[in-house]
Amino acid sequence: MISKYSFGKPFETEALVVRIEATEDKLPFFRTDGEGNYYYDLDDKDIVYGLGEQIRGINKRGWTYTSWNLDNPHHHEDTHSLYGAHNFLLVDGKELFGVFFDFPGKITFDIGYTKRNEMHVYADRNDMNVYIITGDNKKDIVNQFRVAIGQSYLAPFWAFGYGQSRWGYITEDDVRRVAEEYAKLGTPLDSIYLDIDYMQDFKDFTVNPERFSDLKKLAESMKEQGIHLVPIIDAGVKIEDGYDVYEEGVANNYFCKNEEGKDFVGAVWPGKVHFPDFLQPEARSWFGEKYGELTKLGIDGFWNDMNEPAIFYSEESLSEAIDAVASLKGKNIGLSEYFSTMGTIQGLSSNPKDYDRFYHNVNGQMVRHSDIHNLFGMNMTRAANEALCKLEPEKRTLFFSRASFIGAHRYGGIWQGDNLSWWSHILQGMQQLPALNMAGFIYIGSDTGGFGADTTEDLMLRWIQFALFTPLFRNHSALGTREQELYQFDSCKAMTEMVKIRYALIPYLYSEYLKAVINNDMMFKPLSFEFDDEESKCVEDQLLIGNELMIAPIYKQNASGRYVYIPEDMMLIRMRKFDNYDTEQMTKGHHYIKVALDELVFFVRKDKAVPFAKPAKSTSELDLNTLGRLGYEGAKYEMYMDDGINPDVSATLKRVEI
Repeated sequence: MISKYSFGKPFETEALVVRIEATEDKLPFFRTDGEGNYYYDLDDKDIVYGLGEQIRGINKRGWTYTSWNLDNPHHHEDTHSLYGAHNFLLVDGKELFGVFFDFPGKITFDIGYTKRNEMHVYADRNDMNVYIITGDNKKDIVNQFRVAIGQSYLAPFWAFGYGQSRWGYITEDDVRRVAEEYAKLGTPLDSIYLDIDYMQDFKDFTVNPERFSDLKKLAESMKEQGIHLVPIIDAGVKIEDGYDVYEEGVANNYFCKNEEGKDFVGAVWPGKVHFPDFLQPEARSWFGEKYGELTKLGIDGFWNDMNEPAIFYSEESLSEAIDAVASLKGKNIGLSEYFSTMGTIQGLSSNPKDYDRFYHNVNGQMVRHSDIHNLFGMNMTRAANEALCKLEPEKRTLFFSRASFIGAHRYGGIWQGDNLSWWSHILQGMQQLPALNMAGFIYIGSDTGGFGADTTEDLMLRWIQFALFTPLFRNHSALGTREQELYQFDSCKAMTEMVKIRYALIPYLYSEYLKAVINNDMMFKPLSFEFDDEESKCVEDQLLIGNELMIAPIYKQNASGRYVYIPEDMMLIRMRKFDNYDTEQMTKGHHYIKVALDELVFFVRKDKAVPFAKPAKSTSELDLNTLGRLGYEGAKYEMYMDDGINPDVSATLKRVEI
């Protein structure tokens, strides 16, 4: 059951798609002071799941998390905010319930940090709806919440193929070279991503004519090879006379305003920009239709970036910083002045004061951005999705975003942001998956190999062995870091074999993805969602995928294996190639499993099996009519299949017993 409790004057976030009337009853489970503070007493063994894209473990106890969409590439253990705001928690212990704090501004979750056995949730104002969900078990509670927030975005089938990306593909020749090198290696490939350099002066919906002389021809050439081009779109619109997007936005009042009612000026990649007011339906429709300029050129996938929104500086904050530095000229700068000045400079980016300086027009009322900050990225992806559903209603378009709020899951997937080439980020990426599923995000994945810093050959191999199980499977790296296309490594053949295994597993992964979307279920679950023993509740580095598989990735350098807890008898699958593998019956309990660097190990649950295909160079060439099985003899699997194109999944959905 879901009960709604309203406090103050909540802003309508549109996170839910069902109408639930607020009750006058007292809020259960929590103590509240009526001023935005909510307290819950935790028992020692209580587990707190959720919060979507956050750092640390599956169990969120022991830290303070702040929902504030932030351009933050530093995913350290002492981080409090990342790119998404997913305010759903599930408490499992002496009591079992879910809670969603429907609040679009900054809200903090102190889960046993200040006081070990107390959860303290607080915001700067008490204008919010709080939803309490009770049910028979954890999966039931998640299912109820997922139904309430609406069905998740449905990605096209081709989006389950391997994708190659890098900030640094400067010209169309760079793109062609990537395709050629992967073809030589025999690595399956379904997409190549275009970062900001394809644009003219970093202007949205433009193409640099010198670097990409004929994007339509390039897109056609790539599709002949089974490869889709997926360009980036950023949130800021460059201020430049003659630039149609800028001029139209100004003429129609589609941009966010400052206190004086003038278009707010911030800065991102193009320099000074205006931000579209995505909370205006008219502005959303206008900006969304601009994506159609690229679909006309053969583009059928997009990734929205910098949509927290990221702000490098505003005119006001830059002026203040320059004045502060200038005032020190000729002075003997001491410790306090030095650090104060450094803080001023470093604080230019994503300065909280800047988010107070601009406003949205919401039904004729001016609303300060900081009060509804977490809705910006969601509504940017909404703009694209709604427009393309009208412009190209016959097919699915790939959308995924960096910033998000609960509700954004209906319009696109997300990738888990600008991670680093650190071993710990394999684990972090894995631990976020169940919580993101709980919040409705099913088409998800992290930047394979890490985005920032320099990857290593063994890290890339181990990361691929994890990421090949996630719906979004993209190798992405930053300008100035080690080039990490698979053909750059001596172990490229072993990496290719891992990618081929991914393609062999696509029938299962796509089927489980469809089930999760259609049935409002989770694709990735902690062991404790299926097994109630104490060991399962403590496992933080293994996951269940669908109802058949369990994974236990290697996430430590130089490790030749790892300890694995097996909660029931399972079958170990050890794969070197899609057609070269061994199986071993494993009994319930703790085991040390050796895993060579060029091996993939995963587990099939007792009396279950998964479909398995012969790999192909792209998803378009996968033959799903002739499938093998991995797992227990005699076990059956119900596979969900559709055409992977029609937005109405029910129109082509088939359930086939394998």
